[in-house]
Amino acid sequence: MRGNLGIGRPPGQTCLTAITDGAEMSREQEYVLRTVEERGVRLIRLWFTDVLGKLKSVAISPAELEAAFTDGVQFDGTAIDGFSRIHESDVLARPDATTFELLPWAKDDEPSGRMFCNIANLDGSPFEGDPRQILRRNLDKARAAGYSFFAAPEAEFFYFASGDSADGPPQPLDHAGYFDLTTGDVSSDLRKRTIHMIEAMGIPVEYSFHEDSPSQHEIDLRYTEALDMADNVMTLRLVVKKIAMERGVYATFMPKPLNGVQGSGMHTHLSLFEGETNVFHDPDDKYGMSTTAKQFTAGILRHAREITAVTNQLVNSYKRFAEKSEAPPYVSWARNNRSALVRVPVRKQGKPESARIEYRALDGACNPYLAYSMLLAAGLRGIEDGYELPPETNVNLFELTDSERHEIGVEPLPRSLDEALDVMEESKLARDTLGDHVFEWFLRNKRAEWAEFCAHVTPFELDRYLSSW
Repeated sequence: MRGNLGIGRPPGQTCLTAITDGAEMSREQEYVLRTVEERGVRLIRLWFTDVLGKLKSVAISPAELEAAFTDGVQFDGTAIDGFSRIHESDVLARPDATTFELLPWAKDDEPSGRMFCNIANLDGSPFEGDPRQILRRNLDKARAAGYSFFAAPEAEFFYFASGDSADGPPQPLDHAGYFDLTTGDVSSDLRKRTIHMIEAMGIPVEYSFHEDSPSQHEIDLRYTEALDMADNVMTLRLVVKKIAMERGVYATFMPKPLNGVQGSGMHTHLSLFEGETNVFHDPDDKYGMSTTAKQFTAGILRHAREITAVTNQLVNSYKRFAEKSEAPPYVSWARNNRSALVRVPVRKQGKPESARIEYRALDGACNPYLAYSMLLAAGLRGIEDGYELPPETNVNLFELTDSERHEIGVEPLPRSLDEALDVMEESKLARDTLGDHVFEWFLRNKRAEWAEFCAHVTPFELDRYLSSW
């Protein structure tokens, strides 16, 4: 309960407890039950995601809430992409009481709340097809090594007049640019209302502004522990789209919806803590980076190609890489070089807790639970095996040829979803991180998506070839 109810997780502390049948009510669960009664809550929505990161919901009445906490809510997992196979069928949704929030858009005469759920097997064990359980498992591994994993995303998205491709190319609502002050347009009002709604749900916003492309906006969330942040990203997406829909327009986190302008990413700042201490900070290092930070960064760089299918899961994601602007398609790191995959921002003066790295390939169409799992696993592998950080890249990689980049030891990220899946399929790290169930289902699903794309005749082909051949 991070916002309205005031029972959050202190910095550096994770809350990964599982509820088992017959367990006593926790303090958080009792608080939720009491609050639901005192506030007259009429409906509680239980949220979770499928493997691709689509938000799902089951609604229950207050009368069912106590049983949901103790026993879970049983449903047919075969209906959810990437969940159960036919012979496995039912699973349990177990609400996480620490995520309870009142929904600020609910009607006054019918207040509603929501909680994120962990999906379990009928025997109470974690369900291997649940993305939230996968992140919990990887955070448990980090916690066993003494670390808490924190993240802070910069979520970019577009507003368009319509979300129906039958209406023709997407039509932006404005033609402003980076940091432009557009007080009188619809887009600015939408973004303002969205921020108010997000903060009403207990999610602190650090910055918001108009991005570089027409009708493109960015909302940056204040850093917190990665499980909370993945929940926050899912909430942000829903609120952005809901507020837009109420005004009769459409919001999208599609990575590259327009030609000729930059696409939308979700650059994400990452750090590890030991209690209250940011272990990425070293005041005596010329980069301000501890050995742990360097090894973690080296792990992400070495395994970047293996995790790209998850951090960039759409066919369209790779169109964003091709634009060569804010989407770095090369495996490298630097302090001030936007062509690098990992950037090391200058830490704030007198604030060692701000030490962090920024992973710039991620886009907003990913499943944040799986994406954060992959980034964490790659970084931890670097720490476990003592990877050495390669030299900083101080040249503009966009201006070099492939052979010149190869000469300085810089690999490209996969250039298509097909290539990314090939690399992922050979990755033991990816399989271990996701588990066999999700690893194999994800590959099958995305192979089918690629095959469908390859068989589809695009407007580009018609424009270029129809009248010429």
